[in-house]
Amino acid sequence: MSSLPVAWSTTLTPLEQLREARSVLRDEADALHALSRRLDAEFCVALQTLAETKGCVIVTGVGKAGLIGQKIAATLSSTGSRSYFLHPVEAMHGDLGCVHADDVVLALSNSGETEEITRLIPMIKNLKVPIVALTATDTSTLGSQADVIIRLGKIHEAGP
Repeated sequence: MSSLPVAWSTTLTPLEQLREARSVLRDEADALHALSRRLDAEFCVALQTLAETKGCVIVTGVGKAGLIGQKIAATLSSTGSRSYFLHPVEAMHGDLGCVHADDVVLALSNSGETEEITRLIPMIKNLKVPIVALTATDTSTLGSQADVIIRLGKIHEAGP
């Protein structure tokens, strides 16, 4: 059974499929190029904050941001950094006990207004744990309350 959407497998010719695939790759490349231009000195501060933590890098997010966060946490762990993913809802229901003062939280939210994240922020701040935000909107609740922001800006998402 094909894992491609029905529209791909039945309505597009092979040439159209190639065109669409190339278009998606161009969009991805353009988004990465735009992001590289947005990086500023605060990006270096974020890296330093994450690299110099004496505790764990705790990654959190919901939905697609959560899935990306899980991958980031797994990559950090596999490259030697103590890291794990903490779902915001689980954090609010008892798992916040695994967050310690020497940790750092990397919070992912495109809008910066995800309800679960905005409810979690005060709890993390109360623990005096630094928050590094990865968000498109630095004036959002997450962006305005984070200690450091990695600004994504508005990026066109690739795909059909």
